[in-house]
Amino acid sequence: MSEISERLAAIRERLNAACARAGRDPAGVELLAVSKTFPVEAIRAAMEAGQMLFGENKVQEVLAKAPELPSRLRWHLIGHLQSNKVRKVLPLVEAVHSVDSLDIARDIQRIGGELGLFPKVYLEVNLAAESTKHGFKPEALRDGGLEALYQLDRLHIQGLMCIPPFDPTPEKTRPYFAQLRAWRDELENLGGAPLPGLSMGMSHDFEVAIEEGATIVRVGSAIFGERAPKAPVL
Repeated sequence: MSEISERLAAIRERLNAACARAGRDPAGVELLAVSKTFPVEAIRAAMEAGQMLFGENKVQEVLAKAPELPSRLRWHLIGHLQSNKVRKVLPLVEAVHSVDSLDIARDIQRIGGELGLFPKVYLEVNLAAESTKHGFKPEALRDGGLEALYQLDRLHIQGLMCIPPFDPTPEKTRPYFAQLRAWRDELENLGGAPLPGLSMGMSHDFEVAIEEGATIVRVGSAIFGERAPKAPVL
């Protein structure tokens, strides 16, 4: 058994335990293995251990890796999507987690129509109003933004996504996960359409996210190991 398969088994055990604590069916929580910066060989090892769903931050990594691996693998884009990359990535990914503005949503709508696709998307919400992060202000979605998004008939809006401010203590991220769930419930009631998905939780806090209602957790380093540090800018 490889290190990656051992880590995957451990993550699945933790996922099941978190579901048990929350009284949830583990079938309602999907594990997305975040393979950004890791090579095709690492993804193949995870695939051999039964993992089929992978997430990448950058379009160029999806473009490079997907053709090298079996077509049965499922890919999600979880990083910021630029308008000039939409056409390249839509045919390869099952879902985009990072729809962070009405402009990019309209680009996905238009290009999805040209390609004959009905893209699945999550709406990224910037709960802490961090200037370094993308995302809708939740109030903007409530005050007309969601209504405008629902006019884009090719988009299948799965739900909401968030990246809370990092804190090494998982309990300190719990309020953000609870807040995203509360906003989801409010927006569902406002818009009259289901928003079942909550994409939240990463390697260090996914168990807390599950306890607060996550339907898909994005786990990278806990599966693949620590990423190499970025080279210093000289």
